Amino acid sequence: MVHRHALTGRRAALTALGGLVAAGLPASAAAEPTPAAGPLPTAAQTLGADRPSAPVLRALQRDLGLTPAQASRRLVNEAEAGTRAGLLRNALGDRFAGAWLRGTTSQELVVATTKAADVPAIKAQGAKAAVVKKPLRDLRAAKEKLDAAAAKADTRETPLWYVDIPANRVVVEAGNKAAAAAFVKAAGLDAKSVAVKVTANRPRLMAEVTGGDAYYIEGTARCSVGFSVTKGEQQGFASAGHCGKQGAKTTGFDKAEQGTFQASTFPGKDMSWVAVNDKWTATANVKGEGEQKVQITGSVQALVGAAVCRSGSTTGWHCGKVEQHDTSVSYAEGKVDGLTQTTVCAEPGDSGGPYVSGVQAQGVTSGGTGDCKNGGTTFYQPINPLLGDFGLTLKTAEAEDPQPQDNVAQAWAAGRVYEAGATVVHAGARYQCLQTHQAQGPWSPTRTPALWHRV
Repeated sequence: MVHRHALTGRRAALTALGGLVAAGLPASAAAEPTPAAGPLPTAAQTLGADRPSAPVLRALQRDLGLTPAQASRRLVNEAEAGTRAGLLRNALGDRFAGAWLRGTTSQELVVATTKAADVPAIKAQGAKAAVVKKPLRDLRAAKEKLDAAAAKADTRETPLWYVDIPANRVVVEAGNKAAAAAFVKAAGLDAKSVAVKVTANRPRLMAEVTGGDAYYIEGTARCSVGFSVTKGEQQGFASAGHCGKQGAKTTGFDKAEQGTFQASTFPGKDMSWVAVNDKWTATANVKGEGEQKVQITGSVQALVGAAVCRSGSTTGWHCGKVEQHDTSVSYAEGKVDGLTQTTVCAEPGDSGGPYVSGVQAQGVTSGGTGDCKNGGTTFYQPINPLLGDFGLTLKTAEAEDPQPQDNVAQAWAAGRVYEAGATVVHAGARYQCLQTHQAQGPWSPTRTPALWHRV
């Protein structure tokens, strides 16, 4: 947030997996660059999962019913599973049908493929294999047709649609079956290819026109600060797009003048950023339980099934699980695509607040259903697209300044957002991205096998 004032066995498995997947990918003619002296960090060490903060561990214990040891183990398992899933994603290519986590401590990684011949290789790397009918690219293509249809259709009775990766299907949530059928037909999809879930729930935005802490827009609406960011020398913070329009003025939790919305996108996406004045200083901190701080070290995207925690000015610090990425939500105020659905609760005023997986930034609160007394579903705008769209750099602990971007289009550079599967050149060799993230200065491909695989 912005403040005023200023494991050996698993690593061996990863090494073996790298050798397996390299056989199916183009080889580089360049010699392997010599990394800096000392052992390369594990995935858990790269992502900071081996040193979680006390607020994260306590919230995971409370909200997910874990013991202290289970909470710690879960974070490490999730960090390492993300790397293995990325390696398999790149190796399987068009046969890849998704990956997700299961178990109390996320001890089971499931990787889906459309070819039974891939099962032995998946199992050999400690993952459970699932053979399904549709590759992930086909499911996403079907969802894109629903996205296009929603631009022309009345979606008041079909407020939610997404790809359910574990079930290998596209799902439409609607108030009634007739509305869902009409929506699917308008998208040009076969009714049998889309699952329908009838529900009375309708997601709402988490903004509030009442007082409180956090930050205020034009002296009326209240939202929550997301993550600190910079753009060149300008400091600021990321938040939700529905919180304010470009040019709107903000004041801080103490009603002191704070900043101005520089850019805001809503509907379509739900993202914004506020540039703050010189009385405020961006930090890598997120407010945890009991006023304690969680320091952010990056923005590596969590897998489906991973634990995630949220901070907000109304309800504070709560945790849950990632249910699915790339969800489309039809709010009364407009449709938003590309959100992540979670089991974390939230209430009005929590909008814009940060979602964190361990110490990795995930996104900012958009909207949801339910409340923190009875439970509910909440959606967040992923942080990496926000950073990419607005050209922002996430403020992280011990991060180096972004390096100048040269004229080589594929050259790796700190500050860029890389999607899983992207290929870059670094130190004379080609690398493929394993997990979506914004590159931090210390995270060069030669030093982070958790994020990059040499091809």
